[in-house]
Amino acid sequence: MEMFNDLQPITLPGVDPQQPLIIAGPCSAESEDQVLETARQLSADGVKVFRAGIWKPRTKPGGFEGVGLKGLPWMQQVKKETGMYTATEVATHEHVNAALDAGIDLLWIGARTAANPFAMQDIADALRGHEDVPVLVKNPVNPDLELWIGGIQRIYNAGIRKLGAIHRGFSAYGKHLYRNEPQWHIPVELHRRIPNITIVCDPSHMGGKRELIAPLSQQALDLGFDGLMIESHCDPD
Repeated sequence: MEMFNDLQPITLPGVDPQQPLIIAGPCSAESEDQVLETARQLSADGVKVFRAGIWKPRTKPGGFEGVGLKGLPWMQQVKKETGMYTATEVATHEHVNAALDAGIDLLWIGARTAANPFAMQDIADALRGHEDVPVLVKNPVNPDLELWIGGIQRIYNAGIRKLGAIHRGFSAYGKHLYRNEPQWHIPVELHRRIPNITIVCDPSHMGGKRELIAPLSQQALDLGFDGLMIESHCDPD
């Protein structure tokens, strides 16, 4: 698409642009000790970008929905202690403001949020004036390429050019090998339409089982994906 011709690759100083971008860390920030211990282990393995969910959208109310604002200083401590970049998910105007105020380096937008044009526009409005912030948009829960592109376009229209996509698979009813079906042809088509967009694979949400992470990661890289977002924990079990 011609309108996306000026997208910039998502690169970070000190991170080799010739290697896949690896973003890793726990699904949720649970405690300061858990966040820091996970970050230390990942940093020792050479990971440069640390992810953790501060706010967690849940299918049903009553579950753990993240620690909220008190987790942001933990992310600041990760950066101070390890030198890693930090990344978290945002779903509202308030999330964007709080994350940027805390110095979070990279933002991503989750699958449930990406499916809601009103929410995407709210986030886009919050991002105006922050053109240097890299933003990744996960695919909507259902296999709707136009909705995915529309969400990306809203963020683009806010002036964000370090803009990419995360392929985390698509929901399907019933029992399947994968928690979210890969449907690889959809991100392949996204890349055909927007050739210069950064595309990252999330094998954790896609597979839902640790033994599937390696083969899904390899398949994504074989397809030319630019990186991986992998959930990691200091106590995996």
